[in-house]
Amino acid sequence: MPCRVVVCRDCCCGTAKVTGVDHAAQTARLRAEVPVRVSACLDVCDQANVIVVQPSSAGRAAGARPVWLGLVNDPAATEDIAAWVRAGGPGIAPRPEILDLYAFAPPRRRAAS
Repeated sequence: MPCRVVVCRDCCCGTAKVTGVDHAAQTARLRAEVPVRVSACLDVCDQANVIVVQPSSAGRAAGARPVWLGLVNDPAATEDIAAWVRAGGPGIAPRPEILDLYAFAPPRRRAAS
């Protein structure tokens, strides 16, 4: 199973609030490489557009965790992500250094009380 990508497309990500981005083209470009799931709000609107790269089974076995990328608002960043997932993604291929500029720690989910 290849790595997968989750794209946030809700209240901020994927909307006209993030100007100058062809959101449909971005999603289509990533879909050309790996399975893509479109998500509702991931609760990090200050990082719009958010893309989460989930490792493949082999990547997870190698200890990789999902990589959260924010402010992915230009085609070059999308191409860098596409190249990385094509190469295997987290745990399989080293993350391109340029993507370090986009990586951020995901929000902690609150436990149900």
